[in-house]
Amino acid sequence: MVPSDLVWGQQRLKFGPRPLIMGILNITPDSFSDGGLFLSPQDALDQAEKMVAAGADIIDIGGESTRPFSKTIDAAEELRRVIPVIKALAQRIQIPISIDTTKAEVARHALEAGATIINDISALRMDPDLATVAATHAVPIILMHMKGTPRDMQVAPEYDDLLGEIYTFLQTAVAAAQNSGIPKSKIIIDPGIGFGKTLEHNLVILKNLGRFNQMGSPVLVGASRKTFIRKLIKPDHLEDIDPLSPIVGTGTQAVVAIAAMNGAQIIRVHDVAQTLATLKIVAAIQAAETSKF
Repeated sequence: MVPSDLVWGQQRLKFGPRPLIMGILNITPDSFSDGGLFLSPQDALDQAEKMVAAGADIIDIGGESTRPFSKTIDAAEELRRVIPVIKALAQRIQIPISIDTTKAEVARHALEAGATIINDISALRMDPDLATVAATHAVPIILMHMKGTPRDMQVAPEYDDLLGEIYTFLQTAVAAAQNSGIPKSKIIIDPGIGFGKTLEHNLVILKNLGRFNQMGSPVLVGASRKTFIRKLIKPDHLEDIDPLSPIVGTGTQAVVAIAAMNGAQIIRVHDVAQTLATLKIVAAIQAAETSKF
């Protein structure tokens, strides 16, 4: 079931036959894939505009790495990294800008600078005041499942009922957001691929992604270049492979196709052009009418 279009202020996310594409822009020195590549505001702006030209529907800007075992930074440093880029980019592009943060202070300043979506990997657990910021500014918020924190989430994550626990967590997070004044129509959910999950957990989530459509909120999937993809395709003699390797891009596109086929409405990726090509093929296959032949 395709959710209703998400409309707020002067912006709209129109859900249709293919998932929307969220382009990732990490303004950090230590993100697992593109850390250090876009620290310069000009480099960040150039990359964002390339993603828009390639077909991105949203640009997601983050100033703090949330890779496994990463350390937190203070709000002042996060703001120093992202605000100049958001201010400049908001004057150049028409599509929504999302701020990827767990801090209410950062979200508030980002929205004032031109961002129009909040992407919270903690689903309001790290800073409940984020809900107030989203409600006050009447913007959409993305609530993601994460077991633990980035620093400890990959230390032997275990579940008694993987899908059930994630579903219940997201239900609770959505209810908390609604109780804080955020309407259900402005909530997007994310099962949190790679955040407190083993390789097998990630595969089961992707295989059963349609279950999360039952919640009635758009479902976002972010698996781009992640460890489980690299583990599946790396040669046995290597511990890991470069996230920027073309073969990792191929693995990512396989996941993009599965996520699209299984019910994702938004796909969060580094490689926008490749993802758009994949999604066009998936949409064409899904639209094919067997009854004609």
